[in-house]
Amino acid sequence: MRSPLWRMTATAQAEAVRDARISAVELIDSHLERIAEVNPRVNAVTQLLAERARDAAARTDRRRAAGETLGPLAGVPFTVKESTPVEGVPTTFGTERFRDLVAPADAPPVARLRAAGAIPIGHSNMPTLVLAGMHTRSELFGDTVNPWNPGRTPGGTSGGDGVAVATGMAALGLGNDSGGSVRIPAQFCGVTGLKPTNGRFAADHRVIGPDDPGPASQMLVTDGPLARSVADLRLAYEVLAGADPRDPRAVPVPVHGPPLPGPVEVAVVADPGGHGVHPTVRGAVEAAAEALLDAGYAVREVPDVPRLDEALDVYGRITVTEFAASWPAVRKLLGPGGDRYIGMAMDRTPPASADEFMKLMGIWLNIRRSWAEFLDVHPLLLGPVFTEPPVEPGLESRDRAGRDRVGSAMRLCTVTSFVGVPGVAVPTAVVDGLPTGVQIVGRAFREDLCLAAAQAVEDRVGVFAPIDPRAGGGAGPDTDPGRCGNTAGT
Repeated sequence: MRSPLWRMTATAQAEAVRDARISAVELIDSHLERIAEVNPRVNAVTQLLAERARDAAARTDRRRAAGETLGPLAGVPFTVKESTPVEGVPTTFGTERFRDLVAPADAPPVARLRAAGAIPIGHSNMPTLVLAGMHTRSELFGDTVNPWNPGRTPGGTSGGDGVAVATGMAALGLGNDSGGSVRIPAQFCGVTGLKPTNGRFAADHRVIGPDDPGPASQMLVTDGPLARSVADLRLAYEVLAGADPRDPRAVPVPVHGPPLPGPVEVAVVADPGGHGVHPTVRGAVEAAAEALLDAGYAVREVPDVPRLDEALDVYGRITVTEFAASWPAVRKLLGPGGDRYIGMAMDRTPPASADEFMKLMGIWLNIRRSWAEFLDVHPLLLGPVFTEPPVEPGLESRDRAGRDRVGSAMRLCTVTSFVGVPGVAVPTAVVDGLPTGVQIVGRAFREDLCLAAAQAVEDRVGVFAPIDPRAGGGAGPDTDPGRCGNTAGT
């Protein structure tokens, strides 16, 4: 019997559609069946676009029958975070207030994926307004469940996409990241995720009203894909990269840079800032370092990353200052308890004055320079995504101790978002029923180096999804021999 089509990689799905081995309609129907089976248990897909997806798939099949050339993601279904507009569908941000906020047009990354042949199959859950915490729980749609262990968070804020991809409900997910929101759910769900260089992907942040946000929101937030394999992540990256008139920040830098001479050096920092790291996470970093060494990389442990604590302080002060004026109105939109996570930050850090803010912006540039110099010596950095295994849902919003613990654990994600460099999260193993993983950080606009290194790790440790969620105790990797989806069952 042929393995279900949803098990295939995105790359294999598109190839099979282009080669007429399967129809795009069959592919979408297979994923819709998987969603019907799995989503009631994990609550990752929020607005299912079943008929829209079938119609798009039928158009794809008609184009193929007419002899047209199909794109690199022909027929591949993807989820879209509730904060990213899909034309004709509400962009709810997970809040009751925006339940009917219908998007007039696709966001640039959605449009790029569509142009490559991919098909949005549903919106995906996230924390309310992306502000209610790291755990994926929204006022409008409730909690998303980690398919490996329902007692642990799937991460966030792109947790719905992480779960959808990990469980086979979509081949790709489209999230965004300003401090770990793609990479953390990738690690917690056992999949891969990319936070690109700031300016690599075009976006339009004017999703509520005509005004653009302030400099921190413009420079920190990047859209990013999630996938079950590095090859699929690379394919999505190549499609998403490029400039767009709707985003003057995006630049037309080639997706592949020149090769580096000699073995590429990888700096290893298992405990950024020296604030502590769980033995399981340290073991993941060591396993990835061994894999890279085996692949011919020059792997060297270094004392630390540049100016981590200073960067975290400046990040917090800039973001709080930018957000202070709108906080009273935003607080009312977050629902009961949804304001605790940001509220604790606002209470701890007073807004900067105008003069102080200008100085902070200069320090930001100076820290970015320090990182550029560090990565000029070490083209790649290997470290943790989150310095603990997946934590319990809502820990960061429970009290100040929980918030500080989560903030510390995600510190390498925060600082790499702050300095604008790319990072790829890649899983390394399953320990005590939960996935472990690392991130590989690179020079600005050298996502290709990060992806190549992540591929070397994956080649040596394997792929850990799709999985079947189980009630209680966690889930293990799907042991079906076709789980990696390299064929269409032939």
